[in-house]
Amino acid sequence: MHMQLLHNDRVIMFDGTGFGPSNLSFPGARCARTYNGRRISFDCTAHSVEYDVATNTFRPLAVQTDMWCSSGGAMRDGTLVQTGGFKAGDRTVRIFKPCTSCDWEEIPMGLLTRRWYATNHILPDGSQIIIGGRKRFSYEFFPKPAAFNWPLAKTNSVPEAYRLPFLMQTNDGHAENNLYPFVFLHIDGSLFIFANNRAILFDYTKNKVLKTFPKIPGGDPRNYPSTGSAVILPLNLQGKLLEVEVMVCGGAPKGAHIKARNGVFVEALNTCARIKITSPNPKWVLEIMPLSRVMGDMLLLPNGNVLLINGGSFGTAGWELARNPVLNPVLYLPNNLPGSRFEVNDPSTTPRMYHSTAILLRDGRILVGGSNPHPGYNFSGFLFPTELSLEAFHPPYLDPEFAALRPTIIEPRSQIMVFHGQRLKVEFTVIDEMDPTKISVTMLAPPFNTHSFSMNQRLLVVGRGNVTTTIWPELMYDVEVNIPVSGNIAPSGFYILFVVHQCVPSEGIWVQIL
Repeated sequence: MHMQLLHNDRVIMFDGTGFGPSNLSFPGARCARTYNGRRISFDCTAHSVEYDVATNTFRPLAVQTDMWCSSGGAMRDGTLVQTGGFKAGDRTVRIFKPCTSCDWEEIPMGLLTRRWYATNHILPDGSQIIIGGRKRFSYEFFPKPAAFNWPLAKTNSVPEAYRLPFLMQTNDGHAENNLYPFVFLHIDGSLFIFANNRAILFDYTKNKVLKTFPKIPGGDPRNYPSTGSAVILPLNLQGKLLEVEVMVCGGAPKGAHIKARNGVFVEALNTCARIKITSPNPKWVLEIMPLSRVMGDMLLLPNGNVLLINGGSFGTAGWELARNPVLNPVLYLPNNLPGSRFEVNDPSTTPRMYHSTAILLRDGRILVGGSNPHPGYNFSGFLFPTELSLEAFHPPYLDPEFAALRPTIIEPRSQIMVFHGQRLKVEFTVIDEMDPTKISVTMLAPPFNTHSFSMNQRLLVVGRGNVTTTIWPELMYDVEVNIPVSGNIAPSGFYILFVVHQCVPSEGIWVQIL
């Protein structure tokens, strides 16, 4: 249900604790103490694992409170911070430090109010903002600010949290349609917040709406449970003018969730909408997808393309509320001309419906897992049984015919530390003839993925062209990279750096911006 790639190439995965015993027992008859808000019990099966990509092995992890439908992100030192969840877990903050023997550490009552179906985002100062959640029209921070300099909420429903009326304004009553809001850090330090069918630009330091964007044409909802997905398109730092565009895809028509609960499954939306938020007069531009999709994931690829994967074509998110799995991933090429941006890829054979996940790995593959549209673990007798498998999707750039075009990074080695504004020389080789006009360098912030949204996902184009050649002692190339000067553009933390040649990326290396 939730996945995050850490800088040691391990993937942390977790589910909820209320689905019953899992298929993975703790070694040595070990049991974890759990609390559901009413009583303490012991669960001898794991609901979280650390997955080692290189060895295809996993290690069970212990959680004490329910993490179901929660949020999170990696801090600047690489520590995973996960917030909220269900019942006794809805005000808990959980910490996972990347190491070979580490386990979850829990901070009870670490949040000011309950957070379930909320969204987190890393901020330029290294903290995380936690926005929304079911019946929570507010935001807060972790760690908590040393001094509360901003206006505090005065209502009993959100004590001491900062009110965000926009979330109340976008709530569709019983259907909601504004949970897991899409949040992106703008280059001026403000936040672009999208909920339901519209968005604002928000100064969280002053609790002030800076700009209200128009509704997406048609007005259909795009957030949970009418679940679409969204990305901030790659930030090209090599251009004369840094433009920022957000893209929202899929979702479900108005009223689809209530109809699905009554057994009527409406076809999902088949549109994407792009908006240039740096424009003085921003407007949404609609594009037609080749396949309707609800509960789809949108992932930024190292070459700047966008992958749409997972989900269904009828219904909405929720227990047994979707039909017709969309098995074909679709590539979106944002720099192509309109009408030629979508490419349908070969299908999977495994439905990935409600509670499925997808993330990019350092070698360029997409790790896909999960799917459980039931309030328990049900492996037979259902239209879409609980799915425990993982699979890897290979984007077209991993086709063997492109192997000779794929760069290999020689220097620097992975885990290098850099500062904002630093220049960095990246040395690489290419088997085939190298075209210097088609070399770029990108940096990806690995996201926290759940419920069709990848929180903190960000791709920066930090180098292009300007390649020099060395022919002794072997043929080698180097390209100069400029690390962004501001935490508004690239918050401190771990990124994966790729060299891209003719749209074919190298295996990435880890770079930490201090």
